[in-house]
Amino acid sequence: MPPSDSTTIPDTSRSTLDPHRPEPGRPAGLLARLGLQTREQRAWAMYDWAISGMQTVILASVFQIYFASVAAAELGGSRATQAWSAANFVGAVLVAILAPILGAIADYSAAKKKFTALFMCVGVIGCFGMFFIQRGDLTLAVVTYVLALVGSTASLTFYESLLPHIASEQEVDRVSSGGYALGYLGGGLLLVLNLAWIQKPEWFGLPGAGAPPGQATLPARLAFVSVGIWWLAFAVPLFRRVREPMRMREPDEPSGLGAVRAAFTRLGETLREVRRFKHAFLMLLAFMIYNDGIQTIIKTAAAYGTELGIPQVALIGAILLVQFVGVPFAFLFGAIAGRIGPKRAIFLGLLVYTAISIVGFYMRTATHFLLLALLVGTVQGGTQALSRSLFASMVPPHKSGEFFGFYSVFEKFANIFGPLLFLVTIQLTGSSRWAILSVILFFAIGAALLNMVDVDEGRRIAQASDAELTPG
Repeated sequence: MPPSDSTTIPDTSRSTLDPHRPEPGRPAGLLARLGLQTREQRAWAMYDWAISGMQTVILASVFQIYFASVAAAELGGSRATQAWSAANFVGAVLVAILAPILGAIADYSAAKKKFTALFMCVGVIGCFGMFFIQRGDLTLAVVTYVLALVGSTASLTFYESLLPHIASEQEVDRVSSGGYALGYLGGGLLLVLNLAWIQKPEWFGLPGAGAPPGQATLPARLAFVSVGIWWLAFAVPLFRRVREPMRMREPDEPSGLGAVRAAFTRLGETLREVRRFKHAFLMLLAFMIYNDGIQTIIKTAAAYGTELGIPQVALIGAILLVQFVGVPFAFLFGAIAGRIGPKRAIFLGLLVYTAISIVGFYMRTATHFLLLALLVGTVQGGTQALSRSLFASMVPPHKSGEFFGFYSVFEKFANIFGPLLFLVTIQLTGSSRWAILSVILFFAIGAALLNMVDVDEGRRIAQASDAELTPG
């Protein structure tokens, strides 16, 4: 029987013994051959699949369009965009405040899975609430979107903090890449299904464009509900099969502390020990900078393509192309990391992103835009997956919730400087082309900082910190 959510089992993920491994001589399935060797690893990776609809349908496409064209229709173009930006800002600030504190509480209380479930429910409630949004319902749209955004971002923080506990140092890159690959596939499939019933509602017995306003929006509103159902259904393996790591106490940590007090105590200790874990924090800084460039390309590509007159069908096709190309290439990057190391593989990804910026500078046609999407699909998932796994390998497992809370904060800061540089460059040059090219600066600075990270030393420090602990 798989352990229940409340069961705490000693963490054996860094040892050679793993009761969840396939029996010797039993043929491995496809996911096992691609790097997800154990039932626990496959169950963990399925959460990437579960939450993928939130990324593709809510954040990147259907809800973003619905927000501007329906909920904020009475505001007009620029004010609708401003409202969307404000909602994203509020969500980012809330996560930045909560993530490190709740991460430390989850570490102290052995409650990583419970916090994952809690924030998943917050996000799902947000998705279900979107069903009731009609024209002019801006407040409801902002509230439900912030709930969905905070729920998804926070639940990912606790989900990712389980990674050091379910994969050994030799497995962590391929397991993280496998999760991203499943996320791309799941998100792509759900988006295709949603676009089918939005574009051809009559195929599904749904009202079309000629219906009254309240009925005409039904296909899109059902898409938001489908994200919540998808999220809940495919998260089940994580909660059934992934073990909750045992709570470990610091050598000098007083017993009997309340969870909140202990969390703030641990946060203070970690901040005082930044120099001790300097390679993990240097990795965070490098990630924040080069991920700023990655996120800028992701969030401005469609607007840039629209500015150049690229047809909408090509823009939608590009989104789907990234999703499905990302599946094999996420696995491929995991395999490459096994040969040359995750740090060098990330360098390779940043080199391709530099080429993407150059292609974007010269882009003229829909064919060029699809080529750019193809290049993005080859490196987007792999680069981010390896960043996650490289950081996880330098994190003390007993503080993984806390450290991944910081990871989430740094990830949110990656949404600030890229758009700012983009805006300033357009104002100085009068051209979006030079703005696309300027993003190379983030890849260069991020790569320089990443080059300073001593991965072996970071891993040694994390293991030494864990060795000092006692159960309880």
